[in-house]
Amino acid sequence: MQYKEKEMSQDAISNLISLAINNQAADPEDSIYLRNRTMALVGEKVPTAEYSYNPQVIIDALVNLAIQNNKISNSITDKELLASQLMDIAAPLPSAINREFNNIFNQRGSLAATTYFYNLCKSDNDIQTAAIKKNIEFTANKLEITINLSKPEKDPKAIAAALHQTDENKYPKCQLCLENEGYLGRVGYPARSNHRVIRINVNENTWGFQYSPYAYFPEHAIFIDQDHVPMKISKQTFKNLFEIIDKFPHYFVGSNADLPIVGGSMLTHEHYQGGRHSFPMMKASISESIQNPLDNNSATIGIVNWPMTAFRIQSNSKEDVVNTAEFIRQRWFDYTDISVDIRAFTDNERHHTVTPIAYFNDDKLYTLDIVLRDNQTSEKYPDGIFHPHKDVQHIKKENIGLIEVMGRAIFPPRLVSEMNEVQKYLLNKDNKIADYHLPWAKEIKKKHSKILEDNVEGIVHEEIGTTFEEVLKDAGVFKWNIQGRKALDKFVKSLY
Repeated sequence: MQYKEKEMSQDAISNLISLAINNQAADPEDSIYLRNRTMALVGEKVPTAEYSYNPQVIIDALVNLAIQNNKISNSITDKELLASQLMDIAAPLPSAINREFNNIFNQRGSLAATTYFYNLCKSDNDIQTAAIKKNIEFTANKLEITINLSKPEKDPKAIAAALHQTDENKYPKCQLCLENEGYLGRVGYPARSNHRVIRINVNENTWGFQYSPYAYFPEHAIFIDQDHVPMKISKQTFKNLFEIIDKFPHYFVGSNADLPIVGGSMLTHEHYQGGRHSFPMMKASISESIQNPLDNNSATIGIVNWPMTAFRIQSNSKEDVVNTAEFIRQRWFDYTDISVDIRAFTDNERHHTVTPIAYFNDDKLYTLDIVLRDNQTSEKYPDGIFHPHKDVQHIKKENIGLIEVMGRAIFPPRLVSEMNEVQKYLLNKDNKIADYHLPWAKEIKKKHSKILEDNVEGIVHEEIGTTFEEVLKDAGVFKWNIQGRKALDKFVKSLY
């Protein structure tokens, strides 16, 4: 006879148990056990609550209950750690998730498998859907703009603790390591009790596949080497990217560059990013086709009509695409043209690398967009010669990584309040516009003759998009002017 829990008033703990059963993390027979586990975390005084499967509603209710019952303090860290532990109750064990993922993959295909895992990660709040909804997104100047409001605020205790932290006995070694799966977290380090990772094989090596907790685009996935090794762009990178899209053909996958300034924020651990999204660069046309320098190679090469310098390589043969991309990468590796400030090395320091992005195009061709990068600095450009310059740093001064290379800006939260003040300035209202925005705002006033209440936000959005295009132009190694086109032609000729 099937066990049935004794009927009781619905409360937040019951909601969590229902979520766990719905996620196949538990059976109804586990209900008393799960209730006791949860009460150990939040206390035994449990008022009734409105029924909800919504993970954020459940978390908020139970975290507040734990504070009321003096089980935790009201600190940011305590609340984050508890929230993750509670959602761990609603998440199946990693082994169970991997078995189900592989069963679905083998029986129904990769799209069904990723849909299962993605929905599960949203349900157990590994993907912070409520936080992600706070982000502001719009399209401007054919580019995608995101103002990131989803990342949690810093805990003052974490800031203070960081002053005294050392790297000795550091565990996990970084926030990408597979050891984060189920890790409780600590002051200054994110809670990961409910974090889950799928194991996949990438060219005979074990990698992890997870979703980003604070996604920047639909189904924002991260593919992680099981070993804590530094980022390195090589021929093997291109092979790995295609191995992954062979497994998940509905996703793109790309790698940040492997050098500071032009790379991402996590250069210490080999990883790629992917997802179910077509970025502006992937939709960009080819401005010019060039001959493949390799004999008996079927891949076509085109120069992408894009602010940064990108080559698009395509073929039915992934081996031909990989070999062509590696040939271009090697030529770029030690290419120098001082007439346009391009130097492969200074004092034996390497400056050249690439940002590669792999995907299937509409004709199901293997496609690799390979973007040339140079991380030099100079007296004139101390932040980077091919980095956002001073005139655009009031909008964007951080590194231009993979996502932004493809045309999706990730801007800091400060822009929300600052753009409100810019709008007041443009409407001749009292304002507190920041000094560093003033030259830009004056140019906007000159450019637009009619700025009104009902169009000022749209004007500012469009000008942000125009500024982001300038950011990408700054990061481009061969500029879209006469000198830059001649220099690019010179590099192309060097391939033959």
